Amino acid sequence: MRATAEFTTIFVLVSAGLVHCSRDGGQLSAERAKPLAASVARAAESDVEEIRKGLPEGSKRLAPLFEKGEPDAAAAREALETARAKVQDLRIAKSTFFAVVSREGIVLRNDREQDAMAGKPIFPAYPGLRAALEGGYVEARGDLPEAAGVRGRGDGQWVAAAPIRAGAEVRGLYVTGWSWSSYAYRLENHARGEVRGEGKQPLVYVYVVVADQVFGAPVSPDVNGQAILALDPLGKAAPDGSFASPLTIEGRDFGLAAQKVPALGDRVAVAVLRSET
Repeated sequence: MRATAEFTTIFVLVSAGLVHCSRDGGQLSAERAKPLAASVARAAESDVEEIRKGLPEGSKRLAPLFEKGEPDAAAAREALETARAKVQDLRIAKSTFFAVVSREGIVLRNDREQDAMAGKPIFPAYPGLRAALEGGYVEARGDLPEAAGVRGRGDGQWVAAAPIRAGAEVRGLYVTGWSWSSYAYRLENHARGEVRGEGKQPLVYVYVVVADQVFGAPVSPDVNGQAILALDPLGKAAPDGSFASPLTIEGRDFGLAAQKVPALGDRVAVAVLRSET
């Protein structure tokens, strides 16, 4: 009789726990998404630091390109591969492109097999890069369609530039960057790696919020991004830049956790959507 009573007590406690979880509405997922968002933010900061350290060093490797005038595309492509190979921070950088740009702001060549950027002006898309002509490393944001990482929807890019000198004169720019969509995919893989050790794998998406826009991996649902924007994680962030909230998207409970990443620029945050499966 005592064993039956104990079993009944345990059953009631477990049942109560199940009822509590079912009514949780994503709160548990939001709590569990917080450390994920913090980890993703740290990864982004590390990615930016690699560029800040490596790009100025890589630009020195490109100086011989301009000693006899503006280089042709073939020479620029070869030099890009050599420069990246010789700088450790650039070898492991998460950039989706590296490019040699003329002083006038025209892309001479990038390191992609199919170079859609060649011949395109970059200053209209990234006005902030023009400051690198004064001799210093700079970062900027903008939108060059030829640098997009997704088709059929909007994209944008985070970019950086370091001057290429021939003697004391700046002759060109060494430019790198990533499209937001491609970068969201990189960060999403990082987040999924973080939860791989959990017994039951949650559903995880990562988006990048940039001012009033949101970017997800190329195959991520647009409706998720719009739901994130509707919660205004940038405007409602705590003093430490964090934000968390449960939400429901098309009938499924999620938890959202976002974290501002000043290294990526003003009003930029990474956002993790998590749903227990």
